Amino acid sequence: MRFIAPAREGLDARLFDQPIFDALAADRDLLLSPEWPALERLNDRVAGLQHAITGQAIRLVAPEEAGEENYEARIFRSGRIATRVDNWHDLFNALVWKRFPRIKSALNQAQVRDMDAVGSLQRTRRQAALTQFDEAGAIVVLRDPGLLAAWDRHDWLALFLQRRDAWTDGELRLHVFGHALFEHALNPAMLLVGKCIVLVAADGMSAERIDGQVAGAIESRRGLLDPQDLRPLPLAGIPGWHHEVQDADFYRDQPCFRPLRPGRIYPPPSSG
Repeated sequence: MRFIAPAREGLDARLFDQPIFDALAADRDLLLSPEWPALERLNDRVAGLQHAITGQAIRLVAPEEAGEENYEARIFRSGRIATRVDNWHDLFNALVWKRFPRIKSALNQAQVRDMDAVGSLQRTRRQAALTQFDEAGAIVVLRDPGLLAAWDRHDWLALFLQRRDAWTDGELRLHVFGHALFEHALNPAMLLVGKCIVLVAADGMSAERIDGQVAGAIESRRGLLDPQDLRPLPLAGIPGWHHEVQDADFYRDQPCFRPLRPGRIYPPPSSG
C-alpha cells in the first residue's frame, strides 16, 4: 500500500522531537511552520549549492516549470530539481541535498549513466540499489567493527539490547540519508528499516567527510552496485527510537526484526 503522508495542517509538532529528525535541526523551522515553505525560501536554504560533478547550480523548481525531460537527466544537465511545494517527500529531499550534496550528486550521475547504457525502459541492479539508498538509505559509522558480527547474523537482541551502550557512547553513529525515511517517520507507529552503508573510522566522521567518502565509492563503482550490498537496519530497534518498551519480547516479536535469509552475505565495511 502506498504511504500517504499526513497533512501539514494540524500536524502534532511533537513528531519532530523524534531522534530521526535531529539531523535536520538546522531547518527545523521549515518543518514546524504551519504553512509550506515557498520555493524561494527553500532555494535560499540551498543557495550556493552546486552539483558536485557537473558544477551546475542546484535550483528547486516547480514541476510544471521543469519540462518533460527525465527527472534525473534534468538534474544532471541543468541542476534543476522538480520540487512540489506542498509535499513532505520533496521537502525532505531538498534538505538531504543540502546536507549531503556530494552523495546526491554521485547518485544522480550513476542513475544517468545507467539510463544512457540501457535506456529509460529498463532498470539495472545498480539502479535499484541507488534508488533504495536514495529513498531509504542510512550511513552507519563504527569505531568498533566487531559490532558487525551480531548485525550480520541479524542477532537483534545482541545488537540493540546487549550492546545498548554502543548506541549512546559513540561506538556506533547513524546518519539517516533517505528522504522517504523522514517522511515515513511522520507516522511514528511505522517500523522503519534503513538500508545501510557501513564505514569504520576510529575517530568518528563528520557529515562532510562522510559525504565525500560515500560519494567517492559510488563514483568509482566501489559501492551500491546491487541492492544486496545494503545492510537492513530496523530503526525501531535503536534505543529510544520507538515509543514501545524495547525489551527482549519487542525484538523477538516485531515484524521488522527479520531473521537472516540463508545464503545472505554482506560486503565488508569501508574504512574511513
